[in-house]
Amino acid sequence: MSRAQQPSRRTVLAAAVAAAVAGGTAPAAAAGRPDPVADADDPGRTGIRPIDYHAWTTYSEWRGGTSQGTRAVSGRRPGVVLAAPAGSTDYTDPHTGTTATWEYATWTSPSHRLAVPATEVVSSWNAHTPEGTWIQVELCGTYSDGSDTPWYVMGRWAAGDQDIKRTSVDGQSDGKSSVWTDTFAIDDASTGLRLVSYRLRLALYRRPGTRLTPTVWRLGAMGSDIPDRFTVPASTPGLAQELVVPRYSQEIHKGQYPQYDNGGEAWCSPTSSQMIIEYWGGRLDPGQLSWVDPSYADPQVDAAARYTYDYQYQGCGNWPFNAAYAATFKDLQGVITRLASLTDLETLVAAGIPAITSQSFLKTELTGAGYGTSGHLMTVIGFTADGDVIANDPASPSDDAVRRVYKRREFENIWLRTKRYNASGAVASGTGGVCYLYFPAQPSARQRKALAAVGVR
Repeated sequence: MSRAQQPSRRTVLAAAVAAAVAGGTAPAAAAGRPDPVADADDPGRTGIRPIDYHAWTTYSEWRGGTSQGTRAVSGRRPGVVLAAPAGSTDYTDPHTGTTATWEYATWTSPSHRLAVPATEVVSSWNAHTPEGTWIQVELCGTYSDGSDTPWYVMGRWAAGDQDIKRTSVDGQSDGKSSVWTDTFAIDDASTGLRLVSYRLRLALYRRPGTRLTPTVWRLGAMGSDIPDRFTVPASTPGLAQELVVPRYSQEIHKGQYPQYDNGGEAWCSPTSSQMIIEYWGGRLDPGQLSWVDPSYADPQVDAAARYTYDYQYQGCGNWPFNAAYAATFKDLQGVITRLASLTDLETLVAAGIPAITSQSFLKTELTGAGYGTSGHLMTVIGFTADGDVIANDPASPSDDAVRRVYKRREFENIWLRTKRYNASGAVASGTGGVCYLYFPAQPSARQRKALAAVGVR
């Protein structure tokens, strides 16, 4: 589990707010039950969603942004690349102390007006960064009072770790909002202040004098205004189906590579990511794993931890960094969003798409888990005939023990709530339905419909 005995960035965020306010092909759904994908167009299915995920992915969308030295590229997977440098700059890596000069170019999105004015925004991206390149993602928004945020850095990222150390940026605030690792948040939502629109800006960097370039295929953000709640309404079971997803335990990696968040005990996020990456056929070759101690089982989990590690957060649980890692595998996409209900998860599973959920809970709140946590990721792979959740839980003693069945009502509440009581009885945060979604670069029609039904296009 992730930092079970430590306050997470979500806990810190919740405390600040509280203080201010006082590949797999799926079989058809079981006979006799509604098909969640077929029913996805039902306007009464979920009501108004307090979630807005938007992304730029098409050639026309990349051409529609403001370019300074970048160029849109067409083809099977359209994107944006560095064409002619707009300038050069020195960057001192705060985690190595090394200063280097980099050529750069930028692409800035049009303004996106949020369907639901947001209290939180999480960006995510999919990119290829060959050695000698990296990217920076920034966000600037407009508040409901008409003023603008500064440009906030949402991440400095490279697939590898030889050029820069991928990092979030602490200490960003304008007195109205702050960035907590990977999440933009209104400081005091009780005032009614919201973010009503935003732009995203990409900076693409390369070594001077080369023709190297990053390629960015997807750039997006999820804005949401999830109501504060300790409990959520119960949903009605609608699917009995299980996907065959590889099972990996984080616990068998205890003590391995402690430079990456103290080793496997904290690797729930990359372990969950690796399960779904391999479900879709993603593989690392022996050369990519040659640095891992050959005595270690499941070396690909060690690699996932290394290449999702955030050197500022000092952990492998940076949400966008996990999605970006997944998208380094051929023909995969990754996004961070929120879902509104277990019905959303059923819709995805029915289309063959497993999902990674983030939740916090006491030991007594999730029957059969055997632990409590301030933040933990697991992979939802299906539902029983009674509607209970089938999850690959990496906080298990062995790979064979990873598959768990959790009571629907308990799982639903710990995942979707935004408030909870911790072991000391104090109010702490819940993630409000945060979800990692990894899916093919060219989804099937059924998969596209399911993704659209949960707000991802």
